Amino acid sequence: MLPAGLRPIASITMATYLITGANRGIGLEYCRQLQARGDTVVATCRTPSAELEGLGVRIEPGLEISSEAAIAALVERLGCLPLDGLIHNAGILESTSLDGLDLDSLRRQFEVNALGPLRLTRDLLGQLRPGSKLILMTSRMGSIADNSSGGSYGYRMSKVALCMAGKSLAIDLQPRGIAVALLHPGLVSTRMTNFHPQGITPEQAVRGLLERIDALSLATSGGFWHANGDELPW
Repeated sequence: MLPAGLRPIASITMATYLITGANRGIGLEYCRQLQARGDTVVATCRTPSAELEGLGVRIEPGLEISSEAAIAALVERLGCLPLDGLIHNAGILESTSLDGLDLDSLRRQFEVNALGPLRLTRDLLGQLRPGSKLILMTSRMGSIADNSSGGSYGYRMSKVALCMAGKSLAIDLQPRGIAVALLHPGLVSTRMTNFHPQGITPEQAVRGLLERIDALSLATSGGFWHANGDELPW
């Protein structure tokens, strides 16, 4: 029995998150910050980096997001592990201009950026439960209304497709109690952006992204947000 005047401390339930593309950049920082606050992390990637291995989280290598076989192998290894959060972070950016249109590049970006997350979500539905959160890392380059510079056909088109998939998932998963968010991290200084000098750090980006994830509910499911909290146009 507690001494008079003291109340029991409410137990804190930590969450389990699976993150794709976790070996570097934003994915690695997701792993770092989630682990630091006490959540359980399952980090998936094609090949682990030394930085990821140094975190001490569970690593599931060999995940090529465009491969049905690699996804099936991951699902088998996970067994019945319940997931509170599934963060689709893996993606590629290849330059595809009108003059140098490369249809193979467009197909690759669709496979990784749009079809891969949808395929993995389908195969992990058994691990998601009421209250789980599905996070699709997209880009404001996937906003039709925000496109004022043209170009980047493969990346833009694949991210528009991902946004549409996310909106449909939000509707389809609502009865299961699973909330969905489409998140843009901002301009982040990572290898994907050639470490853009005007970009924010992955640490800054993920702090904002986790605020959006923590605030996500069924009432706001299907929204398209910037990491800073701004709602983005479709």
